[in-house]
Amino acid sequence: MGRYSTPFVGLLLLFCLVSSTEAEYLKYKDPKVPLNVRISDLLKRMSLEEKIGQMTQIEREVATPDVIKKYFIGSVLSGGGSVPAPKASAETWQKMVTEMQKAALSTRLGIPMIYGIDAVHGHNNVYNATIFPHNVGLGVTRDPVLIKKIGDATALEVRATGIPYAFAPCIAVCRDPRWGRCYESYSEDYRIVRTMTEIIPGLQGDIPANSVKGVPFVAGKNKVAACAKHYVGDGGTNKGINENNTLINYNGLLGIHMPAYYNSIIKGVSTVMISYSSWNGVKMHANRKLITGYLKNKLRFRGFVISDWQGIDRITSPPHANYSYSVQAGVSAGIDMIMVPFNYTEFIDELTRQVKNNIIPISRIDDAVARILRVKFVMGLFENPLPDPSLVNQLGKQEHRELAREAVRKSLVLLKNGKSSKKPLLPLPKKSAKILVAGSHADNLGYQCGGWTITWQGLSDKNLTSGTTILSAVKQTVDPATEVVFNENPDANFVKSNKFSYAIVVVGEPPYAETYGDSLNLTIPEPGLSTITNVCGAIRCVVVLISGRPVVIQPYLSKIDALVAAWLPGTEGQGVADVLYGDYEFTGKLARTWFKRLDQLPMNVGDKHYDPLFPFGFGLTTNLTKY
Repeated sequence: MGRYSTPFVGLLLLFCLVSSTEAEYLKYKDPKVPLNVRISDLLKRMSLEEKIGQMTQIEREVATPDVIKKYFIGSVLSGGGSVPAPKASAETWQKMVTEMQKAALSTRLGIPMIYGIDAVHGHNNVYNATIFPHNVGLGVTRDPVLIKKIGDATALEVRATGIPYAFAPCIAVCRDPRWGRCYESYSEDYRIVRTMTEIIPGLQGDIPANSVKGVPFVAGKNKVAACAKHYVGDGGTNKGINENNTLINYNGLLGIHMPAYYNSIIKGVSTVMISYSSWNGVKMHANRKLITGYLKNKLRFRGFVISDWQGIDRITSPPHANYSYSVQAGVSAGIDMIMVPFNYTEFIDELTRQVKNNIIPISRIDDAVARILRVKFVMGLFENPLPDPSLVNQLGKQEHRELAREAVRKSLVLLKNGKSSKKPLLPLPKKSAKILVAGSHADNLGYQCGGWTITWQGLSDKNLTSGTTILSAVKQTVDPATEVVFNENPDANFVKSNKFSYAIVVVGEPPYAETYGDSLNLTIPEPGLSTITNVCGAIRCVVVLISGRPVVIQPYLSKIDALVAAWLPGTEGQGVADVLYGDYEFTGKLARTWFKRLDQLPMNVGDKHYDPLFPFGFGLTTNLTKY
């Protein structure tokens, strides 16, 4: 050191300090820098390992902090029913997400991970969340303002648990009720489905007026990134078989199944999930023409495309039969983020090998990562990566439950009211000596909520989560002097010998999801039909049907005085009693055709041989001014 003068050493130190300060300025971390500059700045700093990590989405069960750090994991998800603990609180969820996020932020470049979850009718995996009616009921309302409010409430409840990304909405156009996912579809009519995309600005916030078409938008930390799914044609499969082949020409695909995607992109949807199904024999997860050619190039979608759960595995039959081909086909088709969800090392190793051997060009990887980073930047994940503890009280909030109750009221369809129009049964009198409530679904919150509730397939459980069963709602609505007798499956003698004023029979389908719900007979299982026969054969009755779709009802219709389609109403059963007892009118109109016989299926409004039991748009009203 003796060879240098003191002033020279001082200058050297100052130069080093300035250089070090300049080196610390990272454009991608500066929110004032233009979006595309941030993306390109971060992208050029990333190694191949870091890029492929961003494209990998793994399940919560395997997402330890060490795994997230080691593999630079870009996203974590909860599959149906995957929770940090039974009946986990919002605080427990936030703690889990925080731990994972801190691991992601501790990596070399500090890129936050994005946590995703199926919040398809409210925050449905989470105990105490508000469970809204499934889409089959919401389509009945034809009320985009209501649907937007539901999106807003759902976003707050999802954020309450520290999660910034919801795999919703499903914008399938269900053309055959035999499909096990039909209740996830708003309607058989693309026009209604298109209108219901208003849930997207509810979830994400209203896109700015000067926004470029196709660029994703999320309005801050009280909103979530949304996901339009399942692209495209999932509701049109042959015989309604889940994950099957949609046989339709190009114009038909664009005319029926594509319009809602166009609307979603205009509204700034952040992500699009690919369908398990095929279009004319080509698996959608491998369909480059429709993913890259149409969605990305034609519709100019700038968010990221995500696979479904093990979706690339299912490109081959049987699934995972040729994994290297599946990886090549899925990524080359234009899928940006792969929902692995468990065998992440196999995916990472295989994709790395293909890039290094020029099977998949690095330009395809860069496109995928740029899209993922765009969504993360746009939603403010770099600035606010951690959960907000002040939002925990949004979970199951009373205002959200009141909104769900309103949605239940508006989603009910009155299909029959009285054996003659001159003698309507509804609205029911609140004051009666004694009434009967019967049926397997009258006092079962699990049945009321259906699939995708607490668990993937749903459960038969009166105490599934916080909510009000229809029986409880009836008891809260009638006059205190009215005796309410509940008998789940009474015999005819019991009904005849008790001198009931009237009966409410609540029956329907058990919970199900996806392929488990595919049905070739669409019948109400026993003892539901026996309950209808025993009760309605002996006394004036209203049947409330809890189902994910139209079911076989014509053979029993003559026995029934009044018939209400309640679909899958969710946790707020009070909304059913509100309308049965005339506090509100029936306003719902069918968003699906109700068939007479199974051999008519598929049958949709506009078909040449249209001969329904109840047509699309049908729904009686109760003129409450008369009462």
